[in-house]
Amino acid sequence: MTTGSPWFRAPEQPGTEPIPGGRGPGPYEQGRQSPYPYPYENGGGTGTHTGAGTGGGQAYGYEAAPPAYEAPQEAAYEPVREPYGAGETQELPEVAEEAPRPVEPLPGPGRAERRRAAAKQGRGKGRRPAAPAPAAEPERPLSRVEARRAAREAKAAKDSLGVVVGELFITLGVVMLLFVAYQLWWTNVLAGQERDQVKERIEDTWARGGQDDGEDKPDVFAPGEGFAIMYIPKLDVVVPVAEGISKSKVLDKGMAGHYSEGNLKTAMPSDKEGNFAVAGHRNTHGEPFRYINKLKPGDPIVVETRDAYYTYEMASILPQTSPSNVSVIDPIPKGSGFTKPGRYITLTTCTPEFTSTYRMIVWGKLVEERPRSEGKPPALVG
Repeated sequence: MTTGSPWFRAPEQPGTEPIPGGRGPGPYEQGRQSPYPYPYENGGGTGTHTGAGTGGGQAYGYEAAPPAYEAPQEAAYEPVREPYGAGETQELPEVAEEAPRPVEPLPGPGRAERRRAAAKQGRGKGRRPAAPAPAAEPERPLSRVEARRAAREAKAAKDSLGVVVGELFITLGVVMLLFVAYQLWWTNVLAGQERDQVKERIEDTWARGGQDDGEDKPDVFAPGEGFAIMYIPKLDVVVPVAEGISKSKVLDKGMAGHYSEGNLKTAMPSDKEGNFAVAGHRNTHGEPFRYINKLKPGDPIVVETRDAYYTYEMASILPQTSPSNVSVIDPIPKGSGFTKPGRYITLTTCTPEFTSTYRMIVWGKLVEERPRSEGKPPALVG
């Protein structure tokens, strides 16, 4: 600020303030009285300020001379006085220095981003971070020696695999051959041994029991017990006959089994009327009925019991029927050609060979009953 300003001029320096550059009063300052007195001039200056307007000087009752220009000069700083307090000064208040404000961080992610980050952190909590995969080293080309060695190793591995597979197939083939040999050969050997033992046991029992006393007593035998011997001279078959058709107790032991249980119960050879029906294997386990399909009408079939020989003649054959067709063992078997009650024999076996899909049936009719005391019938002698 300039000390020559009328607002900061000392009261003991009256007069007008000249206009810089030698200019006089401005066009708005000539012939005009100012309605407002100059402050800080009460008691220090006389007169009123004249200016334009009506009644300007009369309103305040004094005139002020036009200010004169003074050249600017430097003066000592004086405190500002109150406008309406004579002789009093007011010092500027001291401004307290403010502490520097902390720098606020930049705004972070919004609420949605924070929630997603928290959810990801929660799902991953407790999981072990996956180890970083090692960087794959670039493969270097194999040398000629290494390539030959690798080729030899691959060929050796391939050959060893082929050897293992070949040995596996050979082993499997050997096992299958052993199973076939067991079924077709060894079971016949075992069954033949058991069959011979049963035949000898039956003959010993008859020898100890002597001749029948002539009383008509029904023959009662336990399941699996041998009670008769069957002969088929044309096929060179001699086979014991046991009670029941159990596979494990009778048939697999090389014997023929008599149908004697439940609805499949048939007559005994000694009965004066009925059908004596027996079953036997066609293949394996002694296979006593393997070739019964070669029998012709009139071929003899002889059954020996403790008391007598019963000779039957083959009458007819049914090459194939269902296993459920039990009418073939009826007292008057259906399909046999017999039309009235009589004394018949029925042989049953599986067909085709080495299967059990169907049954083959052979029927015969009794032609002679000879006591054992009279010796063997002509069919066994000739």
